[in-house]
Amino acid sequence: MHKIRMGFVGGGEGSFIAKAHRQAAALDGRFELVCGAFSRDPSNNQRTGNALGLQPARTYADWQQMIEAESRLPSDQRMQLVVNVTPNHLHAPVARQAIQAGFHVFSEKPAALNLAELQALDRVLLGSDRLYGLAHVYLGYPMVWEARELVRNGGIGKVRKVIVEYPQGWLSQDIARDGNKQADWRDNPEQSGIGGCIGDIGTHAFSLAEFIADQQVQSLNAMLGSHIEGRRLDDDASMLFKMNGGASGVLIASQVCAGEENPLKIRIYGERGGLEWRQEEPSSLIHRSLDQPMRVLRSGLGQPWLCAAATRRMRLPAGHPEGYLEAMANLYVDLADAIQAGGGGGNQAPGVPGMEVGLRGMAFIETAIASHRSDAKWTELVCPLQSRSPS
Repeated sequence: MHKIRMGFVGGGEGSFIAKAHRQAAALDGRFELVCGAFSRDPSNNQRTGNALGLQPARTYADWQQMIEAESRLPSDQRMQLVVNVTPNHLHAPVARQAIQAGFHVFSEKPAALNLAELQALDRVLLGSDRLYGLAHVYLGYPMVWEARELVRNGGIGKVRKVIVEYPQGWLSQDIARDGNKQADWRDNPEQSGIGGCIGDIGTHAFSLAEFIADQQVQSLNAMLGSHIEGRRLDDDASMLFKMNGGASGVLIASQVCAGEENPLKIRIYGERGGLEWRQEEPSSLIHRSLDQPMRVLRSGLGQPWLCAAATRRMRLPAGHPEGYLEAMANLYVDLADAIQAGGGGGNQAPGVPGMEVGLRGMAFIETAIASHRSDAKWTELVCPLQSRSPS
């Protein structure tokens, strides 16, 4: 099978996340980069294309030109997948034009500026046979799938309590004022949307909780805040939530926890035990039991006690660490399988977070902000979903 041809929107010099995407996509040899529109700065754009070995004619001035020009190329030459690593305000417009032009889309999250914009994109997607995926990277980790399987198989009994936390410290100072571009656009509602921290990392905590607990958040009580004078969007969020399977939970997301790096952590407790997973130690899953000693499950090929969904996302024997790039690469592998199988199937590649995760994430952001602004004790999370084939 030929490699899948991909084009990048965004990700010029200085972009961390675009580099991670390119490395992850290359890890299994399933993709090749054939074109891009990397930066609004013409010099940066051309330097990036040159550094990546692209033909000068396929380093485009902007994403509209890229999609239009690639559409006119022969089918065996044009890109097949658009990877969108721009700020949030371009996630839905790029995806919309790409899908209408017949390209699959893999986008950074959140999926849009607001829920209404994403619902409009969903209608376009439903009218196509294209695939749409979101880079919720933490849902690519093998031991996250192992945790979900243990919950589904009753390994800890009926889930009662979910505690998920995502503290970072990188916005503890006003680094946007000092010229940090990543901090600057994240505090601009026109580029980021109505949520700051809640959209940037709160959605990761939210999707991880729903994925492992195998339940959906039904209502929540949120408190958001900003701890830097002049900052327009939230940099800190705390909330209680209720799930549709009866579990209650706590979610904390903050980017002003000075000294913290990226310690996303989730604990889930059921009738007979609990699970704990930490992103900074992703190879380990702690399994606590009501009447047995605690055990630590470790990722690695050849571990017969791990589920098939976790094992197929591993590359190395036990004791050889796999991390963020491998987790993202797992999403790319599942996307490649679906594209080479012909796409379609409800517009989602099995194993890859898609439009439903995106819609729920946007509904979560808007519900959390509405709850913060309200005097009501609980705010219902309503996520309108179009009918589509099961993933």
